[in-house]
Amino acid sequence: MAINMKGKSLVEIQDLSLEEIYQIFELSSALKLKLYSGEPHKLLEGKTLGMIFAKPSTRTRVSFEVGIYQLGGIGMYFGPNDLQLKRGETIQDTARVLSRYLDGIMIRTFSHQDVIDLARFASIPVINGLTDLHHPCQVLADLFTILEKKRTLRGLKLAYVGDGNNMAHSLLQGASKVGMDISVATPKGYEPLKDIVNQAIENAKYFGSKVEVVESPLEAVKDADIVYTDVWASMGQESEAEERKKIFAPYQVNPDLVKYAKDDYIFMHCLPAHRGEEVVDEVADSPNSVIFDEAENRLHVQKAIMALVM
Repeated sequence: MAINMKGKSLVEIQDLSLEEIYQIFELSSALKLKLYSGEPHKLLEGKTLGMIFAKPSTRTRVSFEVGIYQLGGIGMYFGPNDLQLKRGETIQDTARVLSRYLDGIMIRTFSHQDVIDLARFASIPVINGLTDLHHPCQVLADLFTILEKKRTLRGLKLAYVGDGNNMAHSLLQGASKVGMDISVATPKGYEPLKDIVNQAIENAKYFGSKVEVVESPLEAVKDADIVYTDVWASMGQESEAEERKKIFAPYQVNPDLVKYAKDDYIFMHCLPAHRGEEVVDEVADSPNSVIFDEAENRLHVQKAIMALVM
């Protein structure tokens, strides 16, 4: 490998250099081929990953747990009530203690600051499995999927339609790092954070790519190579769900919207999808949809991340 990433934490995509991103993709591709051919790849034999889940999950838990097992290591699941964090032990102390037992930590939680603090005080790598602010592993899997399907990343246009949430933030960072144009369409008041948009604009200067936040879904989707959406109400926003349905109704990804994208566009969604809300079956199940390839690639990309940093 070109660079040594051992011991490096992944808190957000902004932490990664372009070379590190492509190193993850190269190893993801190699590990995927090894798995498909039945070739053992026990790169983390004898290593233990601690998996902290403050939020429930399907893809994150299964992909990390299966991934560490396939790499020859062990995954230890810690649910919301399994650690002393709920009973007043600080993140700092938890980080220091777990560092004495484990070889790596994956955390899926609400507060992004918790991941920052965990990475700061741990002496082992910390991988962000999702926070309210960022979802880096998902977006690295997304970019890897796009690379598989389109054979390139630079110069493509990604349209994200919906809430300016953690997915929008990580897509802004990821797309701008690899030279893709990104257009984010959100209703007024639901835009991604300005600091992250400005960060993406700064990243994009390297390749001369374009970053924009607009109100019109049609404007975002026009001539897009990739159309991406996410749920309108994320975990923890259930009380806002009904109000959000009304506000986001014009942002539904449906046949009328995607006809403005390129004919060979691909449709992406991080899942779980609320079918009939942010996307309709005709798009989610269309030949343009790659949502299940994208979900599978969480496994391969996260295995590469673990193998590189642990």
